[in-house]
Amino acid sequence: MRSQSSGSKWVAGLLVVAIAAGVGVFVYREKLAGEKAASPPFATASSSAPAHAGTAHDAALPQHPIGPASGSTAALPPLDQSDDAVLAGLLALTGDDALKSLLKPQAIISRMVSTIDALPKHTIGMNIVPLRTPTGRFQVQSDDGMFVESKKNLERYDTYMYVADHVNPQVAAAWYKRNYPLFQEAYRDLGTGGYFNDRLIEVIDHLLAAPEPKGILQLIPAKEGYVYANPDDEQLSVGQKFMIRVGSANEAKLKAKLRALREAILADAPANASSTGSRPSA
Repeated sequence: MRSQSSGSKWVAGLLVVAIAAGVGVFVYREKLAGEKAASPPFATASSSAPAHAGTAHDAALPQHPIGPASGSTAALPPLDQSDDAVLAGLLALTGDDALKSLLKPQAIISRMVSTIDALPKHTIGMNIVPLRTPTGRFQVQSDDGMFVESKKNLERYDTYMYVADHVNPQVAAAWYKRNYPLFQEAYRDLGTGGYFNDRLIEVIDHLLAAPEPKGILQLIPAKEGYVYANPDDEQLSVGQKFMIRVGSANEAKLKAKLRALREAILADAPANASSTGSRPSA
């Protein structure tokens, strides 16, 4: 859990809300003791970004075409003017203001897309995360001479889990499909080719593949904060580390929510892109 890669707190709320809302997510970096690194301003669409190494970005046709959107047929706002409409849509998914207290209201879709794209990696810049980090510091306790995560940390996730629990995957998927052109545009702005929905499904599958640890995970002190004593745990991605960090009960809830969201997103999908005209623009 060193500060550069310590975690992804996107709990299905935003993956369900960020994913749902673009999805997917809320990634967060734990405020470990001694962490002082500051993040640069959020990179805009025109900023340079490292090339993506995903599996389907150069595909001529999408692996997972988007199904038909239902509901309003009103034109979508331009991506750089979409925050107000996106915020209103996201808040409607949960039915109260719980998400509003967590969500950063600027460049919402671009942050969601960047965060989701980064979850399978080993580091993530806090400047791209769409949600505010949990308050307080990451706490560690001694257990039989070993360092382990304090159970008190789970309380810091309560609001995030509340949001995740109150998002209906079917409603979230419908909102996502309706707004998909904005997500695709933001994805192209990262400098990658291909289709955001393919990347989203890839990331959901990656999170669902996170291990489900049995017993207590030992930590060892590092230069900044703590790392997992087990090398297999320490080498996990940002997203998978988050999944195991929230505790077994919360991990099970998030995986159930992600499976439902995945199913809803892929429902009614056309057989191929030619039936939807969803090929990315040049």
